[in-house]
Amino acid sequence: MFNTEIIVKSLPMLLQASVWTVIYSLTSVAIGFCIGTLMCAAGLSASRLGRAVSAFYVSFFRGVPLLVQLLISYYCLPLIGVNVPSSVAAVGTLALCTGAYIAEILRGGFLGIPPGLIEAARMVGLSRAQILTRIEVPLAVRFTLPSLVNETTMMVKASSLISVVGVLELTRLAQNIATSTFQPLEIYLTAGAIYFVINGAITLAGEFAESRFRMEKAR
Repeated sequence: MFNTEIIVKSLPMLLQASVWTVIYSLTSVAIGFCIGTLMCAAGLSASRLGRAVSAFYVSFFRGVPLLVQLLISYYCLPLIGVNVPSSVAAVGTLALCTGAYIAEILRGGFLGIPPGLIEAARMVGLSRAQILTRIEVPLAVRFTLPSLVNETTMMVKASSLISVVGVLELTRLAQNIATSTFQPLEIYLTAGAIYFVINGAITLAGEFAESRFRMEKAR
């Protein structure tokens, strides 16, 4: 029989764990955006080495399952003398993984920037770093915002995998509660509803940002 009482008792703990899910996910996306921007710029640069590094990075982190990446970082880092908390290793792995996808997303945005705009920026004396941060990245974000929002929601869902390396977040806590109460259906349905709300809020925020960009463009 469906037990609503266990949902009421477990909801505060699950909501508290969901805060960590949001923190881990958004931190990973933020770091991954920086990595993705650098890899995208390297992939589109005139440097053969930069293009090769970018191509290998993107191919590796898009070609290897995230779960395998998490296990590699969790078990291999101590072997090379890098001892960090499992949460740090997990967030770093998530960031590297999402950085590869963001690099490909931004590449489409970079290619959509009119070449004349970049040439004009060079003529007024802007450096390569200034062109990247003041022109290319802002425009690429506008062009690819729906895809970036989608990648963020995907990362929220993928963050559930860090439970396998002992990081306490929403899925891990749901597993613990389900095991101790023998009420898996109620607990996992509640966890699923929380994930749905989180991703719904991210999607709404993205749609709001898109509407603001459209309003600014229309002025």
